[in-house]
Amino acid sequence: MDFDSAMLLQNKSTEDNRSKLASFIILLVIFLITSGCAIQPKVVSEAENKQRIAQDLLQLKNEHDPIKGPISLEEATARALKYNLELQVELTQKTLAQKQLNLRHYDMLPKLVVDLHYDSRSNFSGARSRSLLTGRTTLEPSTSADRDIFSSALGLSWSVLDFGVSYYRAQQAADNVLIQEEQKRSAVNRIVQEVRSAYWRAVSYERLVSRMQRLKDKVRKSIDQIDQMKEGRLSNPKINLTYKRDLYGIEREINLLQRNLLLAKSQLAALMNIKPGTEFDLVIPERGLFTKAVNLEIEEMEQIALESRPELRELFYKKRANAKEARAAILQMLPGIELGARYHYSSNSFLFNGDWLSLGSQLSWNLISLISAPARLEELNSKEKLLDVERLAASMAVLAQVHISLAQFDHFNEEYRTAFNYYQTQQRLIEQTRIETNMGKLSGQALVREELNTLLAEVRCDAIYAELENAYAGIYVSLGLDPIPGDLNIKDLSELTSELAEHWRKR
Repeated sequence: MDFDSAMLLQNKSTEDNRSKLASFIILLVIFLITSGCAIQPKVVSEAENKQRIAQDLLQLKNEHDPIKGPISLEEATARALKYNLELQVELTQKTLAQKQLNLRHYDMLPKLVVDLHYDSRSNFSGARSRSLLTGRTTLEPSTSADRDIFSSALGLSWSVLDFGVSYYRAQQAADNVLIQEEQKRSAVNRIVQEVRSAYWRAVSYERLVSRMQRLKDKVRKSIDQIDQMKEGRLSNPKINLTYKRDLYGIEREINLLQRNLLLAKSQLAALMNIKPGTEFDLVIPERGLFTKAVNLEIEEMEQIALESRPELRELFYKKRANAKEARAAILQMLPGIELGARYHYSSNSFLFNGDWLSLGSQLSWNLISLISAPARLEELNSKEKLLDVERLAASMAVLAQVHISLAQFDHFNEEYRTAFNYYQTQQRLIEQTRIETNMGKLSGQALVREELNTLLAEVRCDAIYAELENAYAGIYVSLGLDPIPGDLNIKDLSELTSELAEHWRKR
């Protein structure tokens, strides 16, 4: 067979291979298009939804320590700190920020890349040469590669510019961890305040629920008696209607008290992440005068607040992270230098050296960054000025909150003293009213009214006491002092309850 015949057979084989390749590509494209078009939104099925609900309910039930007795304020606070889902979100965000910081550390390392490649041909890759001067074909077709070739490479590369930028990004991630920590502190303060408020109102409900119901029954009984008297026409209709109106007013007051106080216990259960409808009792402390006091000068309180408030610390970390971003922007204006080393291996038997080591360096410079850099730096400078203004505004708000919290504490302390004395006086008055009612000197209407006044005096006393407790705790919140000791993640419920009790006893 001469050379021309061989070339004709070679060209025919090449055309057949090209035809097969074209058919394969067309079929692949059709498959990809049809597969992509087949993807449609999939609504969650009823079975999947039920399975999700069952899993959530089981998880909510199993993750709680069982209620073994009446819940104290410290235990309620501990349960909220361990099981409140809003607080769990903050804790999870802090954990995520720490993981992101750990990931940023790897960005500063060199890149180590492994390449594996296998190439198989249906025939040998042959070639011949043609003279550019005469146009004559020289040499017969030859090949320098096997039909099946396996090659690999192990490369190590390091970009100086990327290292610098990654270094500042890692520092920003570290600041973000601290920002999340301050946001967690704010969330803890908020949850603790809400628990204290709901707890004391719920305590008031526990104290008075039976008495409110008894008084309500007595009011209904009195209304029925008036209706019977009206039917018998034995009394003055105007007096009866006036008395009946007063009784309905008392009943309305009782219903309002029951509603407000009952909601407090439901709110407390929600804060502790207790399943709605779960029955639990509260520790009922005895009423007495408030003996706690704040032994700090106002100047000292202001200094502590400016140093410790989470909002101010968060703004400081944000400003520091912004400065790191400015440094990273400046680095991105510089040319990048990349150093690399690669080890190569090839199974091609025609190669004289089947493995070799290569070294290289590369200099690249994005000139567009020089144009955009001034605008980027101006943006970061404006952001820094904004953070400064926000810090000053927050500092002024913090100082105002310190003064307001102290004034509120003094106000509620005095108001509670008055309410407690009023309640004690009302207690003596109701006892005297009962005596005179039994002697026939006063009517049952007067006794019912005084019973309501006594009940209202107790409610007001408890409500003001709750406000006083919140105001006392609010002073420490305004100072930025943590309402809990130590770390939440390492304590069980009983340990956290004990530490909370000891922590607040020292205050």
